[in-house]
Amino acid sequence: MAAGQVAMQKPNRWPMRLWYLTLGVMLLVGAYGMFQTLWLGLSVTNLTDQVPWGLWITLDLSAIALGAGAFTFSAVVYLFRLKRFEPVARVAVFVGFLGYSSAMLALAMDIGRPDRFYHPLIYWNVHSVLWEITLCVILYSTVLIIEFVPIVLESRFFDGRYRARAFGHMLHKLTPVMAAIGLGLSLLHQSSLGATYGVLSGREIWFKPSMPVLFILSAIAGGVSLTLLVTLVVSKLSGRELIDKFLRRDIARLAAFALLAYLYLKMWDWAATSYYSHAPGTADALLRLQATTPYTQSFWIIEVFLGILVPVVILLNRPLRRQTGLLILALVLVIVGVVVNRWNVTLSGLTVPPQWSPGVLGNVVATPYFPSMIEVSVALGILAYALLALTLGLKYLPLFKKSGE
Repeated sequence: MAAGQVAMQKPNRWPMRLWYLTLGVMLLVGAYGMFQTLWLGLSVTNLTDQVPWGLWITLDLSAIALGAGAFTFSAVVYLFRLKRFEPVARVAVFVGFLGYSSAMLALAMDIGRPDRFYHPLIYWNVHSVLWEITLCVILYSTVLIIEFVPIVLESRFFDGRYRARAFGHMLHKLTPVMAAIGLGLSLLHQSSLGATYGVLSGREIWFKPSMPVLFILSAIAGGVSLTLLVTLVVSKLSGRELIDKFLRRDIARLAAFALLAYLYLKMWDWAATSYYSHAPGTADALLRLQATTPYTQSFWIIEVFLGILVPVVILLNRPLRRQTGLLILALVLVIVGVVVNRWNVTLSGLTVPPQWSPGVLGNVVATPYFPSMIEVSVALGILAYALLALTLGLKYLPLFKKSGE
């Protein structure tokens, strides 16, 4: 009887085995897509001269935005000295590292010639926003590595290796300096990602000074939400409270206030370009989008209503926020809203050709784009990499530590 009870108490390992199997299949599919891209070039994609950015750039922009929790919490803890946020600082850095490394994988496929990745370091083009973004991403990724290495060296794999632990402690002392540098670099390149679109006068739907600020605010909201979401899911699965209810409340409020600031600017941006003003280029682009794509529905229903308004109500309402299921739903909706925003921004300005583009006067309303199977397979592989690394990191790394430890 006792043996039977012991057998019944054995943990069910099949869910995790199925999880690893699923991620393994996704990785194999992604590896096949990457091989095809590297071997045959971008001809295996549905990208064209008219629509050169598609699924991979959306994945890149989303990963970088959702990794913004790293610089947010590093700044809050080490620069503003708000130590009550310290329990989530490490997991924020880890999620940021995964976001930026995933973005680099997507970029390596998208540029077509990944063997030339070093060219921006040698051939400077100071008049290009993309060049500035490249340098900032490289430098900030270096900062993330410096912040992440001490976490790895504190894992049980380095028990008894005193030199490695001493090196990790030395790097950890640099954290306040890295937080200051990382804050500057992140603000630069998060805003520059928006400026990449906002400075293009030939694309009326993008050409506006609000884009850099909108990208920063949405990244802060998305990054903070993803960090809290990971913490809550791990708490749920492990059956232990990783953060107390007060810290959970404070992080939820931080995400909500970032969303409200984002919504305020977003509504004025919409009003200035689409309601009070009817500039011919912007109005024509919007009409073309409405006629050929679900842009309007995805903007109002997914981005604004589901991605901002619903989460804000849950995050700022104490009875709703205390229900873990609703809180997780709100955080997921924020993340979905950020991803859809990056998709809408990227594709909206490209599927509508400029007025001076060849063929526009011949009644070309929009340039169609739908990801090829190779593009989808590569995206699945990158997603699997991030999820597998997150799973293993949460299992083996000391990511959650109580304040004072």
